[in-house]
Amino acid sequence: MKPKGNRPICAITGGAKRVGRAVAAALAAKGWDLALTYRTSDDEAQQLASDLARDHGINTRLDHLDLDDLEAAETYARTLAADLPRLDALVHNASIYAPCPLNETTADEAMRYQRVNALAPLLITKYLAPRLASSDQPAGGAIVAFSDVHVLGRPRDGFAAYAMSKAAITEMVRSLAIELAPRVRVNAVAPGVVAFPESGYESDDEAQRAYLERVPLDRPGTPQDAAEATRWLIEDASYCTGQIIRLDGGRWLA
Repeated sequence: MKPKGNRPICAITGGAKRVGRAVAAALAAKGWDLALTYRTSDDEAQQLASDLARDHGINTRLDHLDLDDLEAAETYARTLAADLPRLDALVHNASIYAPCPLNETTADEAMRYQRVNALAPLLITKYLAPRLASSDQPAGGAIVAFSDVHVLGRPRDGFAAYAMSKAAITEMVRSLAIELAPRVRVNAVAPGVVAFPESGYESDDEAQRAYLERVPLDRPGTPQDAAEATRWLIEDASYCTGQIIRLDGGRWLA
């Protein structure tokens, strides 16, 4: 990556589609260069990089990464730390999500949730934190992770393995907010629904209607809602660290 001038740089996991893509677009519009990972969305990642260069004149680095491979996650982070001229923000967006009733839960599946949703982000942060600490942005370096509003006291039936992994990354945010202060702020966005699954559970109209019946704002959020919350935490929330921002249309209350 060869930044133009002294642009800030943000690394985003799972940046090719859905919420990750919206976060990338929101930061690109503000003049950020980007380092994005993808797992299966090669074509979408390439197209996004082309679109952002055309629309905003920014540079985008693309890396294939499967967060289920912790050794690969560490190698990626070490390489990124060595290659980038600077790093100002890190967004832990990529994750896996599906129901997993207790009587169907296996050790391998439960550990896969932990590896992808919590352990890989922790290890990536380990290697990138020193670069974030040297950011010259007005509010210093920033980390934003994606939690889930349902691990904050509104558990859902049949999601224990997933919820445990998101509870782990939520506690990572609180712990690292102390450990990395004062040079790096660490916060999380905890969505309810900002993008329904494209397949499987809750991709059908009936399941989506059932969920939205308990959302006071009576609509799902959008990837752009999540992107703007993330951008705010990175750019504007200079006195905010260790916070979990609920982005759920009021689902927390119902």
